[in-house]
Amino acid sequence: MTLGTARKAGIRLLSDKNAATGGEPAAFSVSGDFSVSPAVFVPTPTPPLDCDCILSRLLGVPRSYLFSHPETVLTEPQCAAFFDAVRLRRTGLPVAYITGHKEFWALDFLVTRAVLIPKPDTELLVERALETVARIVGANRPAPPAEGDESGDFAAPPCASVRIADVCTGSGCVAVSILHTLPYRADIRYEMYATDISPAALSVARENAKRLLKAPAAYTLDFFEGDLLEPLLSDAVSGKESFDLIVSNPPYVPADVTARLLADGRSEPELALNGDCDGTTDGTGLLRRLIGQARWALKRGGFFLIETGEYNAAAAASYLAKNGFTDIVTYTDLGGMPRVTLAKKL
Repeated sequence: MTLGTARKAGIRLLSDKNAATGGEPAAFSVSGDFSVSPAVFVPTPTPPLDCDCILSRLLGVPRSYLFSHPETVLTEPQCAAFFDAVRLRRTGLPVAYITGHKEFWALDFLVTRAVLIPKPDTELLVERALETVARIVGANRPAPPAEGDESGDFAAPPCASVRIADVCTGSGCVAVSILHTLPYRADIRYEMYATDISPAALSVARENAKRLLKAPAAYTLDFFEGDLLEPLLSDAVSGKESFDLIVSNPPYVPADVTARLLADGRSEPELALNGDCDGTTDGTGLLRRLIGQARWALKRGGFFLIETGEYNAAAAASYLAKNGFTDIVTYTDLGGMPRVTLAKKL
């Protein structure tokens, strides 16, 4: 079968509920064991794109190759793997879990069902984090000598540290993207601390850091297992008022909405979505707990940057104000929805 024929057949299978799918789906990717039923059909809004992503990953070629070389003949194993993947996609399983990969911040991240699939909207969190780090670094730079001052007293300061925590790191996409993008400066050392309550998620994050970061002298990255900021609150790790910036994309979806979202077969971990705890029903339970911890862990004048999405942006801003934060700003994503909130500790 040629590449072009396979692609057309795959698109038809993803578009037509009654299309014949053939036998049982087999394992396709590194992303784990799939206990799904081929009899289930969940419509996808993007059949052509889904097929293209699967084929590109399977063949190790860019998407443009699929259009410029439709006459390429696929091997039997390649055909089998492609149609197995299409059958899995018919059940609602996301392409990222099928292939085990997801692009984020122009980087290729490994994903499994132990982690939330990185979303394009979360790139706003990375963007604002980089801007905030630039503010922190700029505020800490010494003033240059006055014009004509030849006293020689002005000298470059010793290497300063900027301490950043990424809470609920999941795949590590936020922490890794930030460190991958920060400009190298001989006088600045970045210290990144990433936490997650899931050992399986931390395993994925460590692997992504290993693959995507070269660990130059400009930064360090350490991972900690535990609930929210708790692993970093001890004096042995950081202590009180020790962080310049805390970033987080925590679970913030209300429990009932989480249940509805997961009903479509997406198979993302409920642990990474459901923000309710301590009796809350609006998805703010973990947000409230994290804000209290951040107030304790941040330096005076430090920044807290949190993704809350459209569900709880207003509630998060209000709770930040009640907990002594100032200069609170909520930024919207490309869809015009409130996505990320920035606040400064007094």
